[in-house]
Amino acid sequence: MVRSPAGVITNQWKCPKQAPEKHLVHPTSCEFDDYLPVGGAVAYALILVDVKVDLRDAQVRDLSDVAYATGAGMRVRVATHHEAGQCDIVMITAGSRYGFGKETFQTKKKKNQPGLCSFVKQIIGETSIQHMHRNASAIRNVVKAMTPFRSDAIVLVVSNPVDLLTSIAQELAGLPKFQVFGSGTFLESVRIRGLLAEKAGVAASSIQLFVLGVHGDGQVVAWSSATINGIPLDKVLSPDTSGHQELAKECKERAETIFTTKGATPFGTGSVVASICASILFDKREVRPVSHFQPEFDCCFSLPVVLGRKGIMKTIEMPLGSDENAAIARSAHRLKSTIELTDKK
Repeated sequence: MVRSPAGVITNQWKCPKQAPEKHLVHPTSCEFDDYLPVGGAVAYALILVDVKVDLRDAQVRDLSDVAYATGAGMRVRVATHHEAGQCDIVMITAGSRYGFGKETFQTKKKKNQPGLCSFVKQIIGETSIQHMHRNASAIRNVVKAMTPFRSDAIVLVVSNPVDLLTSIAQELAGLPKFQVFGSGTFLESVRIRGLLAEKAGVAASSIQLFVLGVHGDGQVVAWSSATINGIPLDKVLSPDTSGHQELAKECKERAETIFTTKGATPFGTGSVVASICASILFDKREVRPVSHFQPEFDCCFSLPVVLGRKGIMKTIEMPLGSDENAAIARSAHRLKSTIELTDKK
């Protein structure tokens, strides 16, 4: 991997040479801080860390039954934070759960685990920024508890607000920036493709369209670069026919509807996280919109990258419209200000 002197991700990176086959298929371990029901399809061992001991143990038993039933040979077990830091892939989902109603959920210190907090639930109607103030402390504690990480570990942040928490994790992990990134707007990109596919009457796999920028209110649908089977979208459907604004709005509101009804998006999130893990472990070099360090703005948000065995292999420059670039820049500046505010707390 070629890096700039400061360890900043640049578009001049060269892809590392293809690793030997024996490296690609060596026993792989994945860790979930707080748990998320994904990863078993690609992991040799799955270890869970959660300060809610009863919940963690129940999840281990449940996932072990799945492993036995599928004959996958995967081992599921409990581990310490230190052990978690030695895994191939560390997935941090702590704090990403959502609660119902207007009551306030507080982080709680656990006996015999100083500094470690239980996951923080988001209140329905709470903004991502308000949620951030409670989750930032939790992710700092989790990352610090796992350091020092194994030198080639990949840290994947799934917690929300994902861009801010990925930025915090990068600062604390002590790993190259290309090894620490977040799930970003991957799920939103999948969602908008599905919505457009229904509108256009084509398979979602035929659509190339990304949601980029800061996840949440600041995310931007890159309509200017959208294609259907390689053909520019505006050559197939007019903006009025495809309903750009309506689809972008529905993409945001669909997640909110799911949260309000069932409290989380475990299946959607699980599917994209499993896809990211497969891209890494099998060195598939797939292009994915994940949250990663943007040197121009000194924070993390989603733009397309190539994922492989060493993490982010290179970034992809996309031709975006001036209005899209401006919208991404505005949200990035707001995020940077929020990070600075969080650092003071």
